[in-house]
Amino acid sequence: MPAERPFLTEPGQAGQTPGAAVPAALFDLAVNRAWAALRGLSPGQREGAAADGALAAWHARTRFARRVPLEAVRAALLARPPGEIAAGREWHWSGGPAGGWQPGRAPFP
Repeated sequence: MPAERPFLTEPGQAGQTPGAAVPAALFDLAVNRAWAALRGLSPGQREGAAADGALAAWHARTRFARRVPLEAVRAALLARPPGEIAAGREWHWSGGPAGGWQPGRAPFP
């Protein structure tokens, strides 16, 4: 069994703010799953208020995502490469909070 337990972070008292640093694997998973949730929206809804509402709803109903600050997920999503859907390319977030978008599919769904 590995020494690092990437998905165990104590939630904060409010349930929204993590009580400790977010593990890199959990952050990556949250960003990649959030993008998968937004990809299901029509192109016009992926930006602005519709996207914010969908992202907030996804964050509220996804148990593991609540351990990652919503604003950090939003910031990562805003940094994604433009036009990846139209070009037929896939990208995934890797490297935790200090990471970035990498070409290809995420190694963990």
